[in-house]
This record gives sequence, C-alpha cells and structure tokens, in this order.
Amino acid sequence: MATPAIVLPDYCQEEKLTGIWSWLTTVDHKRIGVLYGATALFFFLVGGIEALTIRAQLIVPDNDLVSAHFFNGLFTMHATTMIFLVVMPMSAAFFNYMVPLMIGARDVAFPRLNAFSYWTFLFGGIFINASFFFGEAPAAGWFGYANLTSSMYSPGIGVDFWALGLQILGIASLAAGFNFIVTILNMRAPGMTLMRMPVFVWMTLVVQFLVVLSFPMITVALILLSFDRFFGTNFYVPEAGGDPLLWQHLFWLFGHPEVYILILPPMGMVSEVLPVFSRKPLFGAPFVIFSGILIGFVGFGVWSHHMFTTGLGPVADTAFSMATMLIAVPTGVKIFNWLATIWGGSIRFSTAMWFALGFISMFTIGGLSGIMHASPPIDLQQQDSYFVVAHIHYVLYGGAIMGLFAGIYYWFPKVTGRLLDEKLGKAHFWLGLVALNVTFFPMHFLGMQGMPRRIFTYEGGLGWDLYNFMATIGAFALAFSVLIFFINIVKSLRDGEVAGGDPWDAATLEWTISSPPPVHNFDLMPNVTSDRPFWDQKYGDATDDTTEMAEDLPDELHIHMPPGSYWPMLTSFGVLTVFCGLMIHPVVLVTGALIVVVSIVSWNFEPA
Repeated sequence: MATPAIVLPDYCQEEKLTGIWSWLTTVDHKRIGVLYGATALFFFLVGGIEALTIRAQLIVPDNDLVSAHFFNGLFTMHATTMIFLVVMPMSAAFFNYMVPLMIGARDVAFPRLNAFSYWTFLFGGIFINASFFFGEAPAAGWFGYANLTSSMYSPGIGVDFWALGLQILGIASLAAGFNFIVTILNMRAPGMTLMRMPVFVWMTLVVQFLVVLSFPMITVALILLSFDRFFGTNFYVPEAGGDPLLWQHLFWLFGHPEVYILILPPMGMVSEVLPVFSRKPLFGAPFVIFSGILIGFVGFGVWSHHMFTTGLGPVADTAFSMATMLIAVPTGVKIFNWLATIWGGSIRFSTAMWFALGFISMFTIGGLSGIMHASPPIDLQQQDSYFVVAHIHYVLYGGAIMGLFAGIYYWFPKVTGRLLDEKLGKAHFWLGLVALNVTFFPMHFLGMQGMPRRIFTYEGGLGWDLYNFMATIGAFALAFSVLIFFINIVKSLRDGEVAGGDPWDAATLEWTISSPPPVHNFDLMPNVTSDRPFWDQKYGDATDDTTEMAEDLPDELHIHMPPGSYWPMLTSFGVLTVFCGLMIHPVVLVTGALIVVVSIVSWNFEPA
C-alpha cells in the first residue's frame, strides 16, 4: 500500500539549516554521530603521532630523541587518547547514527542530553590534552597507579589535568549511556521485539549497562585521587595509613569492563557485516546475543587478574584465574558462530568483509595471549613486560580498530551517500594487516626476553635491537596504511561512486531509507515482523507486511523534530569551567556551577 506524502511543518527546519551554527546547535542524532566520528578520527591522528614518537625513540639502543619524562608523558597520553578519545567515541559515532535507524526510531530519547554528551566529550578531550601546552604532560601511566600519581612522585599539573579530564569524559559517557538504554528499550518500532533487534543494537545495549555500572567506580577513584592532590588527604599514601592497592581495585573494577566497552561494539559490527557479505543469516544469532550479555556480566568478576603480582593469595588467585578462563567461553562461541556464518556462504570479499575477517583472526591471537595471563605463574613472568603490550594491541588494534574499520567501510555510504573506493580500501587492509603483525608480534619476544613495558631506552647487546627495529618499521607502515584510509575518505567525499539506498543488499531497517537519511529518518514508522526485515521484504521470506508502514499512528502524520539548541553546548562549557575552577580558583568553580544550573533550567523553556 502506498504511504501518504509527508509535509514537514514549518517548525521542523533543522534539515534546511546550513553553516557552522547548525552544527554547533544540532540535536539531530545523525549529525551528532558525524561529530563524534570526525572528532575521534582527529584524536586518532594525535594518538598515532604519539605512538610513532614512542617507536622512533626505541628504534635503536641508547637513543635520545626525547627525554625520559616526555617519553612517559607520551606513553600515558597515547594509551589515554586511543582508549577514551578514539575507540570509545568512534563506537559512540555508530551508536548515535545507526541505533535509531536500526530500531526504526526518529531520534534518541533525549536529543539535548545527546548533544550535551558530545560537547562534554569534546571539552574533556581538549582539557586532558591541554597539559602539553602547560609543559607538563601526565607521566604516571594510563592506569595511574598510586603512588606514581601522588604529589611526591608527580608534583606538576599533568596528573591534575589527567584526573579531572577523565572525570569530564566520564560525565559524557554516563549521559550517553542512560540515553541509549532508554532509547533502545522504549523507542523501538512496532513489532521489533528484543530478539528481533540487530546484534549491533544488542551489543550497544550491553555496553551502555557496562558504562553506567563501571564508570562510577573510576569516578570514585579519581575523586579520591583529586582529594589527595588538591586537599592533602591520604587515601593512597601508605606512609599516612592509605592503601595504594585501593586505587588498583577501583581502577580495574572499571578497567576490565572497559575492555568490553571497547570490544563489544566492533563485535556487533562484525555480526552485521558477515551475514550481508556471506549472503546468509547470522548463524546462531541468539547465542551470539547471549554470549555478549554473558561477557558483560562476567567481565565484572575478573578484575583482579590484573593484580596477580600484588600477592592476593591462593584463594583469590584461583577464583580470578577460573573466572578469566570462563570468560573465554562466550568469546569462543561468538568466533565459532561467525565462522559458521561464513561457511558455505556466497562470499563477497568487499573491504568491509576483509576487515571483519581480519578482526576475527587478530582478535583471536590477542585472546589466546590473554588466556595465558589467566594463569598466575605465567602472569608473574609476563606482567609489566612487552608481552602485555603485544597482547593489548592485538586486542585493541587488531580487534577494536579493525572491527571499527569494517563498520566504517560498511556504513560510510549510508552516512554520506557515496561508497569508499574499494581498491584503496583493500590496499589499506592488506598493508595494515601486515604492518600490524610486523609491529606487535615481535613484542611478544621482547617481553619474553625481559624488556620492561615502560622502558625509555635500552643498551645494545640485550637481544632487543632487531625486534625493536622491526616494531618501529611496522609502526610507520601501519601509519601509512591509515594515511591511505584518510585519502580514501577525502577522495570518496569529493567524487566517490554514488551508493544509492541499498548498495550491499543488506537486511536491516537503516537500508530501507535513502542514503543519507532524511532528518526525520522514517516518513512513517515501520512495522517489523522479522529479525531481518529488509531481506524478507525484498525476497518474500516472511509475510508481505514485514516492513509495511504502520498507518494506525495518526501523530506520525505530523512529524515534529526537536529544534537545534545552544544550551547543551553551554551546559558542557559550564561543566568544563567547574573542573577548571578546581585548579584555578573557587570563584571560577562557582561561576561554572551557575552556568550549568542556568543552562539546564533553560532547556525547559525552549519548544520541545
């Protein structure tokens, strides 16, 4: 049945706005997703430059390219940037842009809170990097172990920027977490039951619960650290009765769920890419979904495997060793379901498919080395060595980044209306895959030969020279592969092939509308009767009304999208001012608090 034409009312003007002001005031989930993605790519360049400087320092023995203190600052900020300012916001870009489209919603539940989340993230990212401009980057490691973060060992302002910046980023993450939980649970299209939701939406939902349950713990840890540094308390100072292990417990109670906050979204992306390019439904989709839920649940019970070297005792060592081995089971379930999806399929080796396959292989290597650390005796040998550096990079670059690249190549035409160049994309993949292994695999041998994780330089003749040289050459080759990716983006945005609405013959709701989507997403809400509605609509595998537009919702004929607002950005600026006030003067703190209160109250005086 033909759907009636929709005439947008005069007050729905955002799609007509152009210029920078429309972006500064937008509350459209799609534009906010683009802002998250562009910002994450910028910080990807920043984190990459920090990594290349680290590798350039270690390419030969006894190098003096940078000082030891600056090296520690690079080491700290590289990890902080890649985790909190690249992988998390890049996942958030997909959450923002794709989740409402995939569940048949017009927007997220709280559009202004969504805008507030982005601007708070941006200000937090700027704040945490501002320490470089004050000549004092944080140099205590990205996990900030006490007492390295104490005023005695880190007397400058670098750690202050780091601790307060992470709290600002935590506010942004919590705001987004509550927003997406409400959106997914309450705003699904008619007929989209929980088990009909795409796997990526499910992984998004699990991640939001991980965020809202884990970030309060790191917030408590950072508040105690800030009190120690600003007000002279002694929560982590053993000489005054404090306990440095308190920080480790609080940090890793957050830090291990954080690993799954980083890896579950790419797992969801891979679960969307593989069926489309294998021309088969995802094998055992319910098992993949429940495996993701189990990973999130058990992830809260394995934090102390990061602390085997602290002397927890045999009972605790046994419990956390078994829990760490247990969490490998749902991960293995996902891998075998992905392989079963590919098996016997009509495979199209697009760039997105290659990156999905690369994700499976590289993440498996990282997972296997992680299982080794479930054994306390092995962990005692490998802890704080370059073996751990190799493991985490196979998980987060070979896993998370490769999965994100699969998502970018898959959904780029939906966002822009143009396809990324496949030849450049495959050059990016193959060079990146080879370079990744040349960079990170030798680090396993460096760790087994005793190279410490945070070493600034080293003497020749220790057997480390060749492996460090290989790792540095591989790092620059990896950077060149990323340069190809950025060239591909610029080229495709300028004159890429026009994609059309459904370039991949996909199965989910976001591909049923134009590319890029209209500001209101759907003219009428879809009525979903299948977990792969677009395939069923195209090929008649289910009832004819699988994605028929529901016409029993009269309000849908009068589409109203929330107008743009500058108040969320001003609220975020107020939050930034509050944290700056902790370092500058109480008057600045009070001023920031007033800005936050006034701007939040003002949200309610604008048209909804």
